[in-house]
Amino acid sequence: MNQKIKRVLLKTKKQVFGDMLGNNISLFQGEGFEFTELREYVYGDDVRKIDWKTTAKLGRPYVKIYTEERELNVVTAVMMGGSTYFGTVKQKSDVMSELVATIGFSAVKNSDLFSNIIFADKLYSMTKPNKKFFAVHDAVSRMDEFDVLGKKSDYKEFADTLFKRIKRKSLLFVISDFVGDINFGLLSKKHDIVALIVRDRFEEKPQELGYLRVLDMETSGSFEGNIGKEELKGYMKALGENDKKLYAHFKKNGIRYTKIYTDEEPFVKLAKLFRGRK
Repeated sequence: MNQKIKRVLLKTKKQVFGDMLGNNISLFQGEGFEFTELREYVYGDDVRKIDWKTTAKLGRPYVKIYTEERELNVVTAVMMGGSTYFGTVKQKSDVMSELVATIGFSAVKNSDLFSNIIFADKLYSMTKPNKKFFAVHDAVSRMDEFDVLGKKSDYKEFADTLFKRIKRKSLLFVISDFVGDINFGLLSKKHDIVALIVRDRFEEKPQELGYLRVLDMETSGSFEGNIGKEELKGYMKALGENDKKLYAHFKKNGIRYTKIYTDEEPFVKLAKLFRGRK
């Protein structure tokens, strides 16, 4: 295991499990139990389960009864096309690795099943569901070894593959920069999807670069010409239209999402998302 992977794993494991009492945050807290019924309190019941509103209304103590749900099936599906080989602070692919490690460790901490998928123009890797730390190490190692250069992002094939290959209802984290035609409508009816948009700020607010040669990381093709105000204006308009359509699609299909920039802390953005904060 190289030093880069070790740093990612140590950092994210420490963030998820915490090194001090009171800092042991669970991203998926509250997912494991389902409310079933109310019944009258009997001696020996946990007083913390008393429903005080019902108790006050009926004049007798009542407790909430919960049943433990089956373990969650947590899946991270990462679109690793050539566009992820970019970043002014960190590469987008590195941020994606941190997200996968954070989610993986949180799943293991909750004794939930965790698996990871690597995709670009086709399916490259799909690990088996596992509750062990090794599953997280393996996922991050595979991402680090994956060569993104020259690989196009095929979102239609991505959605179709996820729908066919993930059999069990899952908490599905789709991680990508989400530039393209996205349709997770059918997939969202089968799984609880969380979209994690990884971007670099320079992508959204680029500067004039003048005359230069640019390499397309997905096609390996190159462009030589001037990148000035007019070119940037057209680019930013297209990206704005892409994102407007993307957010409308997420809202329509009940897909939770957040955006993580390469200069931000992935764990903090995930914690805010699951606490219902923007």
